[in-house]
Amino acid sequence: MTEPREAAGESPAYIDRFISAQDAVRIHVRDYAPDNAAGPPVVCLPGLTRSVRDFHDLALTLSRHPEKPRRVVSVDYRGRGQSDYDSDWRNYNVITEAQDILAVLAALDIEHAAFVGTSRGGILIMLIAALRPGAIACAILNDVGPVIDVQGLLRIKRMLAELTAPATWEEAAANSKRYGAVAFPDFTDMDWEKMARQTYRDTNGRPAIDFDQTLAKTLDDFDADTPAPDLWPQFLALRDMPTLVIRGDLSGILSAETLAEMQARHQRLDIHVVENEGHAPTLWDMPTQQRIAGFIDRSETEPRPEPASAG
Repeated sequence: MTEPREAAGESPAYIDRFISAQDAVRIHVRDYAPDNAAGPPVVCLPGLTRSVRDFHDLALTLSRHPEKPRRVVSVDYRGRGQSDYDSDWRNYNVITEAQDILAVLAALDIEHAAFVGTSRGGILIMLIAALRPGAIACAILNDVGPVIDVQGLLRIKRMLAELTAPATWEEAAANSKRYGAVAFPDFTDMDWEKMARQTYRDTNGRPAIDFDQTLAKTLDDFDADTPAPDLWPQFLALRDMPTLVIRGDLSGILSAETLAEMQARHQRLDIHVVENEGHAPTLWDMPTQQRIAGFIDRSETEPRPEPASAG
């Protein structure tokens, strides 16, 4: 692990760290570590092409909480954000990414944490629960479950195929609105500007695509006839852990029917619905941030049952 360096510009509240994965690919994390941090830390995992920037607002709320500030660690997967790109796009898969996250936990001496995962991040939480259940104190799944809507995946595939680097930040905001207006009908111009700043990297004052575009190859074989992945076994690895599912009520990825089935199969499942947001809720609003903070606090006081037997 390299020496941490102070983050420039956006906020003095975090430190950038770079951790070597098992194959020496450097994984970038933002580490919000208040001196008076209490309780298990929070590990935040973004969506398919997203970065640590998506969790900045939530991380500030949790790390600066007046009563119980927490350490928050957000992870850029390989090929995204400030992490190294992989020379082989086939390594952009959830097994490798889960191993990278476990390497991050080991390097930062994190044995037990609350996990927040948006979309692909939630899938990784389910996978880690199956691989190393002791690592998870509680789980927050943001707009993802064990059944993923095929049409939603096709929309993501089309977006990746069409994506080009905008010339200006104004164009970047317009692109964000073009792709996201259906999912976020209440967004203002300022919201679209904020979304653009989270989506694109600032390179000498201009927006740039912030992920390895060979990532799109991982969806090449996916089409309308491809069966949706069955992640019920991985989801059920969470059934003995406090779990909060956040769903945008306009979601095109997590259906209301799947959410109801998740609740039927998981006796410790809580639900928080974000109105007038689709995939995936931004986690910008204070009610959602407070719900996450309160859920993490409560999970520490709940007795954890013996793991259920398989079957």
